Amino acid sequence: MSPAVPRDPETLKQLITREVTLLRAAAGRSAGARPSPATPAEIAESESLLACSCGAVAHHSHSCAEGAGDHDPWACVCATLPAIPVSAALLAPVTDDDGTTEDFVIRAGNHVRSVEWLDAPDRQVGKRLREVRPGVDGSGLLDSLKEVLHTGRALRNFPVDYTERRPDGLHRTRLLYDAASCSGQVVTTWRPAHNPAELMSLEAQYIASMGWAHFDLLSGETTWSEGLSMIFRTAPGRPMGLLDLCDAVLLEDVPRWGRLLRALFDGEEPPGSEIRFSVYGDVRTLHVIGRPVISTDGLAWALHLIARDLTPVIRGRQRLAATRRQTERLREEAAAEHRVAAALREALLPTHSSEIARLGFAVAAAYLPVEADAAVGGDWYKCRALPDGRILLAIGDACGHGLDAVARMAQQRHALAGLAHTPGSDAGQLTTWLNELVCADASAETATTVIGHLAGDRRLVWACAGHPAPLLLHDGTATALDTGHRGPLLGLLPGEAYATADVPLEPGDLLLLYTDGLVERRGEDIGTGIDSLREHLADCAGGDARQTLDAVVARYAGDRLEDDTCLVVVEAL
Repeated sequence: MSPAVPRDPETLKQLITREVTLLRAAAGRSAGARPSPATPAEIAESESLLACSCGAVAHHSHSCAEGAGDHDPWACVCATLPAIPVSAALLAPVTDDDGTTEDFVIRAGNHVRSVEWLDAPDRQVGKRLREVRPGVDGSGLLDSLKEVLHTGRALRNFPVDYTERRPDGLHRTRLLYDAASCSGQVVTTWRPAHNPAELMSLEAQYIASMGWAHFDLLSGETTWSEGLSMIFRTAPGRPMGLLDLCDAVLLEDVPRWGRLLRALFDGEEPPGSEIRFSVYGDVRTLHVIGRPVISTDGLAWALHLIARDLTPVIRGRQRLAATRRQTERLREEAAAEHRVAAALREALLPTHSSEIARLGFAVAAAYLPVEADAAVGGDWYKCRALPDGRILLAIGDACGHGLDAVARMAQQRHALAGLAHTPGSDAGQLTTWLNELVCADASAETATTVIGHLAGDRRLVWACAGHPAPLLLHDGTATALDTGHRGPLLGLLPGEAYATADVPLEPGDLLLLYTDGLVERRGEDIGTGIDSLREHLADCAGGDARQTLDAVVARYAGDRLEDDTCLVVVEAL
């Protein structure tokens, strides 16, 4: 039975410490006995036999550029430069009359080029630093080398952005300088901040949001890539060890992290695992895979880990899920509003009774919403027989869409239904009263309407409040009724008295009442839309009310309507 997986950081750290201790003990046994180190006295005696006063080793001869005559001890420093694997040079200070260091001259250099297009230091011997590196002043390198010379404090990883014009164009690189004082002179080395392979590795780590770590279990040395340092926001060269990571892992994910490490200690290559870490309070989800480095004795003496930061992907999925939930909630709300509006439509835009036909007229009506799934908006009509033998015919448009517009439409339509039963009232009075009701409601918006009465003598007496004029189809010709008596929109001017006009109708005549959504188009004059509707109505000559309505709906339903519209066709029988 395998031991229980640790479920808290402290227990997990105890497991890691125990595994590392056992590994080091086993490695120590397999390494065998080693000779005891030499004592300090033995070391001193050995060095006295091998070294001369200049520091040269007696058993190994060497030549120096300035070795003729009296032996120059600094020639030994020059002789070591070729053994340095990066660009290296020995710099001697150049002073002015006051003894102030103003520049350095290159006394010696090796043959290593830091980048392919730069000259090797040994080709720059005898030249001044300002001459071969024109940017030393602006970069601060010259002042830093002076400080090394005068304080003795070494310079480490000093960055210099260097640009040089070559025959094939401008070149730019970033160099890192190290320097140390050496008896009145300065030994300095420089190298590229990153070689092309390192740059590609960094770019790949950045693009893939990933990084790697190497944990040497025997020496305790830990190495992280810059990509992993960026994920955990640690300073370069300051990696976190396995025990540090145990403190960073989320408590819920400690068992998962523990199973991964236990498998690696056992020499296995476990599958990747998603583990969450707290990075300065920010929870990051990493996909971690690992591989142990196995020695010939079968021991896992080091661990390789590769981690990819999945946090942006996971957060993107969470945002998408939240958006989907919000969309679904809005869809459900829209569906509920649609059901309510549909119910209101059935209640507020009813079919027509046979009483209208007995009074000598046929009526057909339709509602075209601007959105295919909308049930009703602010457009409305009313056509019903009154007790006095007249027929109330009205159409209107309350501003807006949705349930608010439905509520205003219902208010105006029901108000008209009640007012229409006032004995002796004409269309002008009904329009005037309806305007007063709309003006008195502070929350109401403006509206348009046509209100009329159809009498038994086939006459239409009608009033208009800012609404498009009805169209009359007579003997194959469609014309708009005269609107010289038209008044302002409802809700605009309280106290306004609306006038009426009357129109005689003959058997076979058709009246088309509509709201402006049928003829309004963005960027087009409404008169153009009305003319187009009038021409199309003329093409419907010979049809009855229903046929004419169906033809108009077929013509306009395929258009991209920009507003809801309501249509009523009245036929004089």
